[in-house]
Amino acid sequence: MQSRHRQKGLGWFGLLFIFGTIAFVAIVGAKCFPIYMNQFKLQSTLNKVASGADSGSDESGTALRKELQRYWDIDDITRIQPKDIKVKRTERGRFMVYDYEARERLFYNIYIVIHFEGEVPMSKVSV
Repeated sequence: MQSRHRQKGLGWFGLLFIFGTIAFVAIVGAKCFPIYMNQFKLQSTLNKVASGADSGSDESGTALRKELQRYWDIDDITRIQPKDIKVKRTERGRFMVYDYEARERLFYNIYIVIHFEGEVPMSKVSV
């Protein structure tokens, strides 16, 4: 005789696994979102400052760092300071370069570490 009641659908353990996976992805997403928003604000700020920067001005970069600090205060950029932005000279021109890691606690002693690096070309002054 065949059993009339065959299991159809999702059992309790399957349902628990699916909800657990969704919860884990949501927690990771909630922890990573502010880190990436900070990076987007940083990139936007560097693009604004680089587009208005004068190629021949202020070798020490103090004026550039003051302008960066203004934007840092307005946009509330964290995890990196204006002093960590370096100006690199190459044959292609000047670039503002950054390289940093953002670390966020996921739970207990498990952390999420995201590494960001990039360079933003500064505007050139025609001679």
